[in-house]
This record gives sequence, structure tokens and C-alpha cells, in this order.
Amino acid sequence: MENESNQHGISKLPPHDLSNIKHVVAIMSGKGGVGKSSVTALLASALKSKGLQVGVLDADITGPSIPRMFGIDQRPEATEMGMFPARSRGGVEVMSLNLLLDHEGDPVIWRGPLIAGVVRQFWTDVIWGDLDYLLVDLPPGTGDSPLTVLQILPLDGIVVVTSPQELANMVVTKAINMANKMDVPIFGLVENMSYAICPHCKERWEMFGPSRGESLAKEMGISFLGALPLDPELSELCDAGQVEEYRGAILEAMQGWLLPTS
Repeated sequence: MENESNQHGISKLPPHDLSNIKHVVAIMSGKGGVGKSSVTALLASALKSKGLQVGVLDADITGPSIPRMFGIDQRPEATEMGMFPARSRGGVEVMSLNLLLDHEGDPVIWRGPLIAGVVRQFWTDVIWGDLDYLLVDLPPGTGDSPLTVLQILPLDGIVVVTSPQELANMVVTKAINMANKMDVPIFGLVENMSYAICPHCKERWEMFGPSRGESLAKEMGISFLGALPLDPELSELCDAGQVEEYRGAILEAMQGWLLPTS
């Protein structure tokens, strides 16, 4: 990837010389607690299941959860050429600040510019190798870390994650408007935790109120990728570091909106 600039005059940074990345996609939300990281992990697993080479750049510096979901606890390998990402059992490449801490529970009490600098280094100094997709898990909100990613990474587009609550939809519009102001394409919106299926009677429950994702997407002029269910099995596997073993309804729903690989 060569340097390029958008209409704001901000140069996109090339990755490490030994990185060859075909597509870069950010997963974004305005509000925390909507399952953005689990959507990122599942999308990575879905792409990997198609035989693609996939990496995850965990840009949620102060609240990283990607390593735990994939069951990764080994430190990335550091060399004179740069740093290699850690690899999950299923072969997904992962770089996260939590992999560099002595203990995963250690807090990262940093100001915005330092956080933005780490995100930049995860792009320029990490040897990602040959990837079909690099997924970037953004922190909630529109602060320094998301701004850095939207400014300097050559994004193909963004997947926006929300949940049925009206509050979540109100906040996620800020993320959508931010992407529009930065001239970054939006692949579409996905409504996570939209419903749950009773394991006994198979009745559909709308735990957080009626679905609003499709109407919000229409209002914002973007595609609606779909509504994903709340699945206790997924939560258990994420806690156990086995997200790649999930084979439930959420993964099936994603098969219909996997991004093009050309």
C-alpha cells in the first residue's frame, strides 16, 4: 500500500514493509456494551472459515477483549525487523496491547495522544504478513483512537454495530456521522443482541425492545446487514477463549454479508 491522501489532506500511512494487506475493515460503535468486539471476533472467524487469511488489530487500547475471546495469552514475538502478531488456535493473527502487559487486568491509564500512537504503531510496526483482511476493533465513541484509524489507515469501509435500545441508536448516529465527515465508506449497520430464542418453547424474545436497526439504517442512508440474536453459548465460548468454536445462528447470519474478497 502506498501513501495516499483524502480530501482533508491527511496522508494514509503504509503498513510495515513486510505486510501485504488486501482489505482493511473497521468495526465501530458509538456506545459501549453492544457487542462490537464479539462481532469483530465472529467476523474474523467467518472469514477464516472461508479459507481467507485474517488478522485483528485491537485498537480498543484501554478496554481490550479480543485476546481473551481467542484464548491468546502468549506475547507477540519482537525482532529487529518489527513485531509479529500472536496467532489464535484457528490461525487468526492478533495484535493487542493486552498481549504486552504483565497481567491482563493491569489498567492502561494513558492520555489520548499516547493511545493514538500505539494504534499507529500496531499498523506501521507490526509484521502482519500476507492478509486478505485486517479487521480493526475500535473502542466505542469518537475519540482519539477511532479518529487515528479513520485518518491514517486505508480503510475499505466500516461495519457499524448497535443494539435495539433507543439510547444505543442515538449514540451510534454519532459514529456514522463521524465516518461520513471523514469520507470513509460504511458497509452497513448490524443490530446485535436483537432478540433471543427460548431454548424450550422456541419463542422469540425481544429482550431490549423492538428492533430499530433497519429503520435506523434507512434513516442514515446506509445498508442494513442484519439482526443478530443474543446467544448464551457465544458468551460462554468468548469467556472460555474459544470464540472460534462457535457454530450458532450468529455465525450463520454473517455468511450473507461477508465482504467481497477481490
